[in-house]
Amino acid sequence: MSEPRKHTEVAVGILIRADGALLLSTRPEGKPYAGYWEFPGGKIEAGETVEEALRRELHEELGITIGGAQVWKTTEHDYPHALVRLHWCKVHEWTGEFEMREGQAMCWQQLPLDVSPVLPGAMPVLEWMAQERGLAA
Repeated sequence: MSEPRKHTEVAVGILIRADGALLLSTRPEGKPYAGYWEFPGGKIEAGETVEEALRRELHEELGITIGGAQVWKTTEHDYPHALVRLHWCKVHEWTGEFEMREGQAMCWQQLPLDVSPVLPGAMPVLEWMAQERGLAA
């Protein structure tokens, strides 16, 4: 019998602009699902809280400093390369200019999204956000 897979804990930022647009970026070359659109974030390191990890990852990836971030939802997704537990945080405040430090593309999107493909683990969150806004997913 095989060992159960260990979760990779991930902090994810749903950056929401004043007009309700959401920030998505592409996964960099060399990573699984390269070119897929996703919400920015990354692995939580040992000893970090979700907010600390998200603050670090968004600074490393995008060059911004976020205001407060609390976990809104937690989901799990079983990818072929990793079993991930995603800690989704809505972020309404940040400072700094966006820099795509990993060579990724970024765009602001209203729901429903115009970009594809979107990372499968993001689909439940997009559906919940659409429901919150009274939109069909």
